[in-house]
Amino acid sequence: MQDTPPITPTLAPSEKGEPESETATGQESPVETLPSPEELLRQAELKAAEHHDAWLRAKAETENLRRRAQEDIAKAHKYAAEKFATEMLPVRDSLEAALATAASTAESLRSGVDLTLKQLITAFEKSGLSEINPAGEKFDPHQHQAISTLEAEGEPNRVLSVLQKGYALNERVIRPALVIVSKAKGA
Repeated sequence: MQDTPPITPTLAPSEKGEPESETATGQESPVETLPSPEELLRQAELKAAEHHDAWLRAKAETENLRRRAQEDIAKAHKYAAEKFATEMLPVRDSLEAALATAASTAESLRSGVDLTLKQLITAFEKSGLSEINPAGEKFDPHQHQAISTLEAEGEPNRVLSVLQKGYALNERVIRPALVIVSKAKGA
C-alpha cells in the first residue's frame, strides 16, 4: 500500500469565519440599493391614498354623529312635555268625570274639585313646577312683579298681598307672582 497524503478540505470564505460581504480585495459589497424614483413615487401615492381614505371615513363618521345628534335634539324638543302631559291626563279625567255627573250636589262637586286640585299639585311637583306665594316676604324683583305700592306700618318693600301666584320650573321663574308691596309712610 502506498501512502497517500491526507486530504485537507478547502473552506469557502464564509466557512473560514470571514464575513461574506468582503471580497477577495477586502472591499465591502453594497448591501442595500436605493429604490428607484418610480418606486418611491408609487409608495408615496399608496400612502397618500391610504390617508385620503382614512380622512374620508373620519369625515363621514363626523357627519353621521352630527346628524344623529341633531335628530336626538329634535326628538328631545318634540317630546319634552311628554312626562308632564302624562301627569296631567288624570287631572283632565277627573274634571271630565265631575262634569259628566248629573246628580251632583255643591258639596260633592267641591270635594271632587279639591281632589282634582291635589292631583294637579302632585303633577306639578313631579314635573319640577313649584309655586311662588310670597305673602309677607321681602320683595324680590327676580321672583315678584309689583303691581302697586301701599303705605303700611313696618318695614318697606314687603309683600302685602298676592294677586296672582307665580311659578318656577326647576328653580327658574316662568311666571313671577303679581304682588302689592309696602312703602314707608310719607315716602
